[in-house]
Amino acid sequence: VSPEQKARREGQGKPILVQNGEVSMAKIGFVGMGVMGAPMAAHLAKAGHEVTVWNRTAKKAEALKESGAKVAANLKDLAAASDVIISCVGTTEDVVEVITQMVPHAKPGTLFIDQSTIQPEGAKRIAKQLQKSKLRFVDAPVTGGSMGAQKGTLTIFCGGDPKDVQEAIEVMKPYTKRAERVGEVGQGQMMKLTNQIAVAGALIGLCESLGFAKKAGLDIAQARELIAGGAGGSWAFENYGPMILKEDWRPGFSIKNQRKDLHYCQEAADSIEAVIPCADLVDELLEVLDDEGRGEDATAALYELYLELVPEEEGAEDEEDGDDE
Repeated sequence: VSPEQKARREGQGKPILVQNGEVSMAKIGFVGMGVMGAPMAAHLAKAGHEVTVWNRTAKKAEALKESGAKVAANLKDLAAASDVIISCVGTTEDVVEVITQMVPHAKPGTLFIDQSTIQPEGAKRIAKQLQKSKLRFVDAPVTGGSMGAQKGTLTIFCGGDPKDVQEAIEVMKPYTKRAERVGEVGQGQMMKLTNQIAVAGALIGLCESLGFAKKAGLDIAQARELIAGGAGGSWAFENYGPMILKEDWRPGFSIKNQRKDLHYCQEAADSIEAVIPCADLVDELLEVLDDEGRGEDATAALYELYLELVPEEEGAEDEEDGDDE
């Protein structure tokens, strides 16, 4: 038995996962079986890793058995059985809650990889909490949507110690198109928020242009195809455009989650004295749909709001100002 193997068995040092630039089969715990987490965990199991999953709604976790994953009865059991623990849940508070429950039961050196979109400062706090227990942390939020998770073509922004990030990248390969280290812990989240600002711009461009086309009497299927192939094209046109044509608002990426991310963008922008007026406008528009009880609809449903909106009557604002005097 080598000294490294002996140290691992005794719970000392870091799990040996990457050797000669390749990842060995690992014991991976995966928390969060939503539209992103479930296919990501399935890719890991199909790649040959020993995967144990857990979800608040147990039924969603049970479905992963078909891919070869085990289902943990609780987070304590998942943590004790894993060398790497991946989380893909909702908010900063959700991540803190599940990790706090696992810390007392995780082996020293366990690598925690959080793939949720959370506050950058939240990621830093979690890393400090784990470090006190000799546990490691990489924030690794993803982009590419549920379709990217299903196809295994996600882009991942990683923040953390270079060696820990390299190990995380090797583990995540089964569902990754591209993954890179972008800085220390928290910078992965900053890059994801940067991405979400761009996503918001692409979303409003898609919905506003196709809403305009519809009201102009154009064939919106033809408009989508022509624009997607030119300078106005984007990932949104390619992936959300067909949803608009079918008026199919099943997420995809929900209005509720987009607004959560945009709120994190607003907080981060304030902290670095940046302005994000386009992202703020998208949040305001999505709020209208959210208030109508459509928070679980895909963000492309913003197109329907554009069909309802009409310009303010000329002089209406002046009349309101006059009433105030």
